[in-house]
Amino acid sequence: MSDSSARARTVQLLEFELGSETYAVDIAHVAEIVDVNDLTVVPNSPRHVEGVMDLRGKTTTIVDPKSVFDIEGDGDRKRIVVFDQSRTAGGKPVGWTVDEVDQVVEVDHEDVEPSPVDDDAVQGVIKRDGEFVIWVRPTVLDV
Repeated sequence: MSDSSARARTVQLLEFELGSETYAVDIAHVAEIVDVNDLTVVPNSPRHVEGVMDLRGKTTTIVDPKSVFDIEGDGDRKRIVVFDQSRTAGGKPVGWTVDEVDQVVEVDHEDVEPSPVDDDAVQGVIKRDGEFVIWVRPTVLDV
């Protein structure tokens, strides 16, 4: 098998923590990862919008994915995963607050199980070392 056909069967995922669980997004959607800084709260914004911040001259909407995905648990919310705006809903700069960024892993599509729920947000489930990693789609959020 050639290198290009092997790459076509795999995807690189960025793993991160929300509460006590591990989630992942396709690294192709990620523009950068930054530290949490001061956010400006926007009045009358949806419950999942934490605020906005200036990120390299662009007003970036910061979203709490725990609120969107109804995830329990407090965390340190140390990092913001900023998505490539060409891949976000409405083409707007968006970032997610996450408790911790773990690693980038290469996953074979054969190792991804279908979503156990009928929800566009969940791409699939990866079982590794007796634990589950939930692969989510960042494009489902509308801000």
